[in-house]
Amino acid sequence: MSRAQAESVIKNIIREIAQECANKGQAVSETLVAFMVKAVVLDPDNEFNVDRTLTKDDVQKLIMLCVDRLLDSQSPSLDTVKMQVYFDMNYTSRADFLEEHRRVLDQRLQPVIREITDSRARTRDELEGLYRRIVSCVLLRSGLGSPTDIAVVREATAALQSVFPQTELGTFMSLTKRDKERQLNELTLIVTGIRLFNRECGKGGEGIDDLPAILSEAVPATTQNVQTEIQNTTKLAFRYTALIEDVVANKKSLEGLNLNLVKEALINTRQHEAFLSILLNDVVGCAQQVEALESQFSARMEALKNTVQSKTAVPTAQVYPQFITLAHLWTGFQDEMVLLSVLSNILASLEPFTKIHREVLTEEVLQPYIDGLEIRTDDQRLADSSSDDDRIDGKEIDNPKIELLFHETTKNFDKLPIQYRGFCGWSLVVYDRLLIPSNPGIGVLRYKDNYYAFCDKQAAYEFSNAPESYINGVAEAAKKSPELIQLLELHTQFASITPYAQGKEPGRMIEAPVTKCDSGTQTDTHFMETNIVKSYEWNEWELRRKALKLANLRTKITHSVQTNLSNFRRDNDSQVYLPKNVETQTKRESSTNVPKPSTFVAGLRGCNSTKTTMNVVDLTLDVDQT
Repeated sequence: MSRAQAESVIKNIIREIAQECANKGQAVSETLVAFMVKAVVLDPDNEFNVDRTLTKDDVQKLIMLCVDRLLDSQSPSLDTVKMQVYFDMNYTSRADFLEEHRRVLDQRLQPVIREITDSRARTRDELEGLYRRIVSCVLLRSGLGSPTDIAVVREATAALQSVFPQTELGTFMSLTKRDKERQLNELTLIVTGIRLFNRECGKGGEGIDDLPAILSEAVPATTQNVQTEIQNTTKLAFRYTALIEDVVANKKSLEGLNLNLVKEALINTRQHEAFLSILLNDVVGCAQQVEALESQFSARMEALKNTVQSKTAVPTAQVYPQFITLAHLWTGFQDEMVLLSVLSNILASLEPFTKIHREVLTEEVLQPYIDGLEIRTDDQRLADSSSDDDRIDGKEIDNPKIELLFHETTKNFDKLPIQYRGFCGWSLVVYDRLLIPSNPGIGVLRYKDNYYAFCDKQAAYEFSNAPESYINGVAEAAKKSPELIQLLELHTQFASITPYAQGKEPGRMIEAPVTKCDSGTQTDTHFMETNIVKSYEWNEWELRRKALKLANLRTKITHSVQTNLSNFRRDNDSQVYLPKNVETQTKRESSTNVPKPSTFVAGLRGCNSTKTTMNVVDLTLDVDQT
């Protein structure tokens, strides 16, 4: 059977279980059914052999057991599993929440945006209709008022006309689709900023809720609700813990009360507490984000007022970026509202998963069993085991594979990943699934790169004597109560068990996979010295050929001749003497100088007589006179 066929088989089993539950009036998800199938197979009491192929009877038994567990209306264990499945399917990180919200919003706006970008308006009426659609798109994307409110539409239209007059529609129509979408987004931000500024100045703001004021009231209220729920849940957990600890330690019997039910209720409350702590951290993060947004929004609004200062005209390069920043900050307020709403819904949805043990193990039922017991809180347990005498003594640990770590000797001690989500592994085994918080302050044991903390030093000593026994004991406890796998984060211990859909043999629900690892070998080129004779020849015919060649060479003579033309092939060289540079020099230098002739012709002009009398005057100077 191929892998696709194997997946089809397991899906049919899951579908059959879900259908059987639906026929009996209980609707269950396939995710819950798949988890329950794995839990039933893991439970050793059900005697499913993972190394044996399931027969038809085994499949029917598996279906029957799963249906019985899923229809058990008085099982806190089933409620815990449902709670885990619900939380995993509905909770995600803050960034993923907001990203999904924006994706859904953009998806809903796509028809409106597509109608604008694909428009081919030509007439005046068509252009006016396009402009109205742009106003509606701006309102829907900004979330500031309803596009069916006339006052809101008028205010948004006035703000849009100051930025994007209707005469600019021609230019808008000539843009590409991507540029149109980009301009619509920019117009939305600018119009949002203008409306927020007008609201601050008391000149508008129709349909705009005061989100900072709403959040300033909603965040503390949600925080108080979560903290109250945590207090109520931990109060029940402390009672269940004290009761189980007393019964197991003193070997008492509870008449009229099922101890296993109390243990399942304790696991349910601890899981509920863990989820509530996650929600509380997110709500606290919301409060911090809202506080930061309020300060930034006030500062930006004040800067914008200083820029405008009742001016009739302000350069767009100065105010548009500030309007866009205001819009982004307001979007942050809207995101916090969405996130707070989601967290509140999850908080309300978790409460029904704790209803069974609250109804069965009421205060009237528990009071006779807890009278006279000391009910200690987690903080009291930590305080009782935080003295210097309660610290783990390294001399008492004989196991060389275990390393003892303390806060003062270990860097980033508070960030160590403590196993079992901080619960004591020794208590889980000795008290059979009893969840007692550990105290890392007394010391942490490091074993095989895992870190273990305990409720007291005696538990640490016993764990160090046989760590594998206690680790396997926790795994066995998780098989009895599969909800512990997620609560204690035991996924790595159960990684050797894979679903049937990933197996190769048909009919096998789970199987141990083949362990794989990367390995390499290296061999020397010649790790043993060898004497290789290069002239050795094993072929007799080759030896005969070489012998004949040598015999023939003995009768051969080398002749050489030279022709008349062969002498030109010689390399001839010639050498000459290069000419020398010769210079001469006289004993002294001498020079001669001659007079420069100079004459003047007089009488050519300026005479009063009609007859010209020309005289040549010699003006040459002697050499001695120069």
